[in-house]
Amino acid sequence: MQGMLSKSEGMKLNLSIKQFASIISADSTMLDLSGRIDEVAYDSRLIIRSEGVVFFALKGAFQNGDQFILDAYQKGVRHFVVDKLPAKKEQNAVYFVVSNTLFALQNLAAFHRGRITYPILAVGGAIGKTTIKEWIYHLLSPALNVHRSPKSFNSQLGVALSLLELPLSGDLAIIEVAISKQGEMERLEEIIAPKFCVITSTIGYHRHEFESDLAYREALKILSKNCTWLIDQEFENISLPDSYATLAQAIPFKDPLRNFNARMALYCALKFHSCSKEAIAELPSLANRMELIDGIKGSTLINDSYTLDLNAFAASLIFLNDSANQRPTLVCCFLDKSQDQLKTQILDLFKTHAIDHFYIWSEMPQELPPIENHLVLIKGKQELTEVLLASWRLKSHSTTVTYDLSALHHNLRQFQKALRPETKILAMVKAQAYGAGLIQLAEQLEKSGVNYLGVAYADEGVRLREAGIRLPILVMNAEPIGFERCVKHELEPAIYSLEHLDAFIRVLIAQHKQAYPVHIKIDSGMHRLGFAPSEIQQVLQTISAQPEVLIKSVYSHLACADDPKNPMNEMQISIFNGCCAQFTKNLSYHFDKHLLNSEGSVSFTDAQFDMVRLGIGLFGIHHDPSFESKLKPIFSWKTQISQIKQLKKGACVGYSCTSPLVEDMQVAIIPVGYADGFDRNLSNGAGGVYIDGRYCPTIGRVCMDMIIVSAPHARLDSEVEIIGPNQSLASFAKKAQTIPYEVLTGISPRVQRIYTNN
Repeated sequence: MQGMLSKSEGMKLNLSIKQFASIISADSTMLDLSGRIDEVAYDSRLIIRSEGVVFFALKGAFQNGDQFILDAYQKGVRHFVVDKLPAKKEQNAVYFVVSNTLFALQNLAAFHRGRITYPILAVGGAIGKTTIKEWIYHLLSPALNVHRSPKSFNSQLGVALSLLELPLSGDLAIIEVAISKQGEMERLEEIIAPKFCVITSTIGYHRHEFESDLAYREALKILSKNCTWLIDQEFENISLPDSYATLAQAIPFKDPLRNFNARMALYCALKFHSCSKEAIAELPSLANRMELIDGIKGSTLINDSYTLDLNAFAASLIFLNDSANQRPTLVCCFLDKSQDQLKTQILDLFKTHAIDHFYIWSEMPQELPPIENHLVLIKGKQELTEVLLASWRLKSHSTTVTYDLSALHHNLRQFQKALRPETKILAMVKAQAYGAGLIQLAEQLEKSGVNYLGVAYADEGVRLREAGIRLPILVMNAEPIGFERCVKHELEPAIYSLEHLDAFIRVLIAQHKQAYPVHIKIDSGMHRLGFAPSEIQQVLQTISAQPEVLIKSVYSHLACADDPKNPMNEMQISIFNGCCAQFTKNLSYHFDKHLLNSEGSVSFTDAQFDMVRLGIGLFGIHHDPSFESKLKPIFSWKTQISQIKQLKKGACVGYSCTSPLVEDMQVAIIPVGYADGFDRNLSNGAGGVYIDGRYCPTIGRVCMDMIIVSAPHARLDSEVEIIGPNQSLASFAKKAQTIPYEVLTGISPRVQRIYTNN
């Protein structure tokens, strides 16, 4: 969660000190009444402004907000809401003393709620709240001006923050609500004052500190006590709109849980406005933390190492039991030795949900239990669950691609030697790191000391952040639909048009961000994405007027970097230099400049600027033979023979009999085809593989999953090399009439990836 609520123009709290003190029930008789209150902060780490800001010293389970008052004061904040005066008062600081700082914040939220004239839809329940909230928003937002709680802001604090973020104008707000004990819902219902209500579910395992399931359900009902209407799990048993049945057929989800939640969201949306089949069909598939994997010996593995939260664990056990049918179930959980209390609670969960076949380990056991035909739920420490999954996962494809991470490190060092010492390196890991594995290569590159990572889309950057990657990440094809995720995960978008810039600034305003790093893409002649040189002054005018953004870099892309003598290169370098000069003249701070990719970084040493972007070069590919000789291939692609056959002259081989045999021949059937990335252009002898070091051309057409090759010397246990020491990536790509990039990114995910590091 952000630590500051920064109201944009027209949304400021705009309260006098006396008004503010009255709203939060603080004594104002001894206060300095000068100044005004416009914004709320509750996390001193994220304070970026101080004028008009009030800091709430909230108490949490493990931290007391009082200990961060000094930090907020040093950042310029002079107004503080506290439950007792500090032992040492800071000079010129104003302290609002209240009995409970959270209640004071809620009172402020209730006051702001009173200024809002449009209705609020509250979404409560045990599970599915965020999903249904987002789907209702998706169905209504094209037609109505709808505001919603950010992320999962649904607690006593989260609801207050959600209300304070609501603008004064709109058609509808959707506020998510969660409770964990008696008395909370009464308070939330009072400050939200919803006109409409959705209760998603009331299943008992989410009752938290409630004494009974009934008490939890009764508390949920309080949310709707003053509402015009309520939608709950029984909604399909009452009268439905005529259009509902037809529209529900467009729901893209077939699994029961998501399908039911989507129907509930649709029914609710129809209460406000008509919905299109197109919008329903495009309901976003929100993240599901559980991963189902085919296991060995007929087993199915449920990888749920996402969290060890007890409520999530209980939900997983219900999912396990509901999915098992007549299959035996098994739960394997990894805990630290110090988690004795959690172990006791988990054992109680197992008893409640009738789980009698389980293992709780602190380390990998020497001997694994049998799992034949079992449904296995795996929880706990991710580094151990991954080892367990590797042992139990069904590996059905004998084809593998291997990446030598030590060669990757070597190639990076060769480029560093060719660059000036101060030149930074941005490593491109878009498209699953050119098919090599996004997380695996990013982790290695971070360890190797690159300065930046580059991805194509926000989703790739989010995956890196979720994997713990902390390097700056440039999103080169940042789409407006992904802007919120960029901000949430601290990703830095490339901005390439005035409309694009405006859209991102609007997101920053809504999320109360300032000085957020962006990268300005210049079209220097390639005529792909980018600002035209004639637009630079408009960009600078916008940037100077909008404190929300800060230019981290200006960059462009050479169209002919692999052809150093092409005059296009010098023209683009000149145009880029001219554009950068305009930015330098008008900006008071430093920004990086970068133009060169792997090919250009060696050829145009005078145009290295502050940073270069390395991609295919890290895989050992370069247009300059003398430099390529210094690089090592990091990639090899191998498989095994499925079958060997002895065929007679004239035999038909493959689809359409395009290559009848001209002589008796031994052939080998290889389990790789165009679905794996072995291009169909390699049919009829255009391509081939190496078996035991000898070239074996294809016979007939490449099939989806297989090829047939002439292999007079082959044995069934022979190793098959598709790309490796005998057949380079560049050579294979040339035979396929394509480029190495396409070969790398075209290898199917079903092909197993292996990583070595020597």
